[in-house]
Amino acid sequence: MDEGKMDENEWGYHGEGNKSLVVAHAQRCVVLRFLKFHPNRNKASEEIFQHLQNIVDFSKNVMKEFFGENCVHSGEVVQLPLDFVKQLCLKIQTERPESRCDKDLDTLSGYAMCLPNLTRLQTYCFVEHRPILCVEIKPKCGFIPFSSDVTHEMKHKVCRYCMHQHLKVATGKWKKISKYCPLDLYSGNKQRMHFALKSLLQEAQNNLKIFKNGELIYGGKEAWDSVADWGELAHHLKPFFFPSNGLASGPHCTRTVIRELVHVLTRVLLSSADQSWPGAWRAAPATRGPRACEASPFSKQLHCQGKYTSEHSGLPKDCLLYRTLQVQMLDMLDIEGLYPLYSRVEQHLQEFPEQRKALQIDGPYNDAFYQKLLDHSTEDDGTLAYALTKVQQYRVAMTAKDCSIMITLSPCLQDESPGHRPIVPTSKSRLAFSVSVLDLDLKPYESIPHQYTLDGKIINYYCKAVRAEDATAASPPRLKGSEDCTLLLHKV
Repeated sequence: MDEGKMDENEWGYHGEGNKSLVVAHAQRCVVLRFLKFHPNRNKASEEIFQHLQNIVDFSKNVMKEFFGENCVHSGEVVQLPLDFVKQLCLKIQTERPESRCDKDLDTLSGYAMCLPNLTRLQTYCFVEHRPILCVEIKPKCGFIPFSSDVTHEMKHKVCRYCMHQHLKVATGKWKKISKYCPLDLYSGNKQRMHFALKSLLQEAQNNLKIFKNGELIYGGKEAWDSVADWGELAHHLKPFFFPSNGLASGPHCTRTVIRELVHVLTRVLLSSADQSWPGAWRAAPATRGPRACEASPFSKQLHCQGKYTSEHSGLPKDCLLYRTLQVQMLDMLDIEGLYPLYSRVEQHLQEFPEQRKALQIDGPYNDAFYQKLLDHSTEDDGTLAYALTKVQQYRVAMTAKDCSIMITLSPCLQDESPGHRPIVPTSKSRLAFSVSVLDLDLKPYESIPHQYTLDGKIINYYCKAVRAEDATAASPPRLKGSEDCTLLLHKV
């Protein structure tokens, strides 16, 4: 990319989160990621450059070690002409969601990150003249806390995601509770995985998006009419799974196409993500929590039918879901056990603020930082070093709990040789695929108090909700005023 010859008309709005905004090139498979700030908050250019470089270094030196070379795309920091950035900002402003416009794209430093466009197959530099489908899944935390520091018994039975759903619906973030449970997806059991993926398709929230040729076609908005939207989605998907177009339209067609998508996604998620990955790193061996969440509708359904077992097929050790779970399990103490250690580090920093850099709170994220993460000890020796290691492990684990898996699919021609590209077969076609991980910024050290407070809020609200449901179920039904009541007397 020639930074000196930048044309804002070649770039289009791609998406944004709380801290950054992304634009995509119309022809090349690249995106630019800019930081966002509140209008009254100005940062020095050097500070912004260092922030972006830290993101690149963390991705390159830490996350690539955990996930493998082929799954992590670190990108590079680039400096762009300020005129280009300002014109680009004006061009995309009308496409931004109103809820995200409280922060502005950084137009003062000229720094951005250049990354591959992960909605495209990662085997090409330029856009191919064939349809490309990309499914972005944010799987969330795939295990129930196993730490002895957990004080709430409910946390040993119900996963964080399922509990958090109740609070999100109560506060108006989502309209209804999703049937998706991360433990079903991470189970490795195909039946549970199919149920989890179908649940995500029914209630996508911000955990699933589908792109076609780089354009968002499903997910990413607050309310979907699943019946109408599934019909439209099936129309987009049919050429990928039934290229001869021999499938009739209507509800049966929609169900068949959605079923094909779910089967393909399951096969890709269970496939080897990176043959070059050594696979030597594992999370610390420890007593793990239950393999199923009591709040999962799948588990409840089997339990009601008297069929519930602890069946757990397990994930293949070289698939991306397994690696994601291993990194998540760096959270060995849960936030309840971690918070006192954070307080120990925080007290030290208040006394010796000049040591923040030496303790690598804000980087550099190099090999030395990575090596410290491999310490699996859980015996607190009272030292600052132990507390700091657990704090850094927790931050990395939280990053893995919030990452996205990008699955990109493209049809193979009938006589095409797959070459080096992995292939997944469907009923009527073959699809080349690539798998990548996105959203790998290290979670801020300063966010730990918020996580501690939020954890208490989630568990307290969920327990109240469960007690209310139990009370409703236990109370006998009352007769309405308009209903007749007949008293029957029997001889004694």
